[in-house]
Amino acid sequence: MKKILLILGIIITAFSSCSDYIEEESLSNVPADATYKTASGFQLLVNSNYAWLKGIYGGNPWLFESGTDMYAEGRTPEPAGLSQYTLLIPSSSNVDELYISCYQQIQSVNKTLYYSTLTEQTSNLNTLVGEARYLRANAYFLLVQTYGGVPIVLDNITTPVLSFKRNTAEEVYAQIIADLDASLASVGTAAYATSGKVNKRAVNDLLAKVYLTRGYETFGTPADFTKAAAYADAAIAGQALNIAFDQLFKPGNDLNAETIFSVQYDKASTSTSPTTLGNNQFYYFSSYLGGAETGAPLRSYNLCPTDYALGLYEKGDKRWDATFMTEILEGPETTNGVTKNVLYYPYYRSSTPATLKVRHFYEPKWFTPADKAAWNTANASRKSATFVYHPWGEYSAAHTLIQNLDCYTIPVKKFDDPDPTTPSSTGPVSTRDIIVSRLGETYLVAAEAYLKAGNPATGLDRLNEVRRRAGVANATAAQFNIDYILDERGRELVGEYKRWFDLKRTGTLVARASAYNYKIKAANFVGVDGKLKILRPIPQTALDLNQNKDFPQNPGY
Repeated sequence: MKKILLILGIIITAFSSCSDYIEEESLSNVPADATYKTASGFQLLVNSNYAWLKGIYGGNPWLFESGTDMYAEGRTPEPAGLSQYTLLIPSSSNVDELYISCYQQIQSVNKTLYYSTLTEQTSNLNTLVGEARYLRANAYFLLVQTYGGVPIVLDNITTPVLSFKRNTAEEVYAQIIADLDASLASVGTAAYATSGKVNKRAVNDLLAKVYLTRGYETFGTPADFTKAAAYADAAIAGQALNIAFDQLFKPGNDLNAETIFSVQYDKASTSTSPTTLGNNQFYYFSSYLGGAETGAPLRSYNLCPTDYALGLYEKGDKRWDATFMTEILEGPETTNGVTKNVLYYPYYRSSTPATLKVRHFYEPKWFTPADKAAWNTANASRKSATFVYHPWGEYSAAHTLIQNLDCYTIPVKKFDDPDPTTPSSTGPVSTRDIIVSRLGETYLVAAEAYLKAGNPATGLDRLNEVRRRAGVANATAAQFNIDYILDERGRELVGEYKRWFDLKRTGTLVARASAYNYKIKAANFVGVDGKLKILRPIPQTALDLNQNKDFPQNPGY
């Protein structure tokens, strides 16, 4: 992302400096003010609100997933501060990424709301404003979870403002809910798969998450959990989880009937700058699979699954094979008239999959010696000349300390893009959508909300709908608690930009990260003032540029 002047995180600049996004400026050189006062120009302004989502979700996922129980450092270093906490300070690398990108989103929406009173008054104007308010609420929700209280800025800023005050987290939540209430009253009901726009279902889903999260805060109330459950059920709207899990993330199926909201990409529209207009999601949560000469996708080999994450699954759980590439295949592919044996991608591309050889197999936790013998016998003819059998316990992030080799951590396949915009040697680029909200998670939000609201029986029903689709036995009332919900969210939502927020919300970040991430100890969280580093620090750049020096830093820093 382009780095634009940051005034306490508010981006005061013209959008024309960011080629990543839909341009706001009129191509006919009509001044922006005149353009936005027309219905077509205002629509372009609303479109730019959606485009800023790519800056929030399309880059590095450190602030969403690193430093948790599910993912740990593999063969290469992650940002030490965010992934291990000991070195986490306000000037740490990547700390400011959500701060900047969310305020870019907020400023875009503020401009939209400003022009909504000046533009041509059309029949769908209120709907467009409602969509914009949802996007601003989402940005503030990410900010308040990550940094705590932040400045609430609702004005269309056109000249530098050099002094901002820090609002409380309680005030930020009130603003989020006000935006979402207004959004719910005005957005449409068209199915997301056909419209691609914020609808009432998406707003209900976000309201459920906001109330659930606020309920855990010191200023939260039991009523927050009750409201969260009601909004989650409104988003569910009686729809069962009937899409097979392995189809939810099948390439080409991102806009399925269970997708509630996503960041949408289009391969054709990235042709002008494919290495910058795509996203990086498929690059993470996996192992390094070899150089470009193997034909395999480029991988980061960090944010690799921990032993805890891999051990969550039981025999028969359909999510295991749908989430992880449990077999890495090889096969012939022809490029520019040259045929060679390549790794990984033939799984998606081969028209004769039965002829493919297995290069690597990752044994699941539930395998017995008899299971291993049976697999080897049944697959003897499928093994490649360089076949490797990876026993359970020998392919997690921590195993890289013992064997730091290609393919020695299991790949997450759910975000794979077998039709990338560039060769794997060029860079980590995908044009698959990033799914922000989907129905399976909404069921788990409802489960947690009902449990916290004192209605565990209904909560258990919601959770067991997720397990029914996964093909595993129902959880019991005796098992049903927050730890079980976090385990189930782990199984269901690998890599989906949720985990740090889950642990922070439920007050389990320190205990779970230090128990399951081999790089983290509980002492890592203790800050210079003796307080725990639960929130991320307010970025130093924001503090330096703010002339209001009565702007407190977060505890621990």
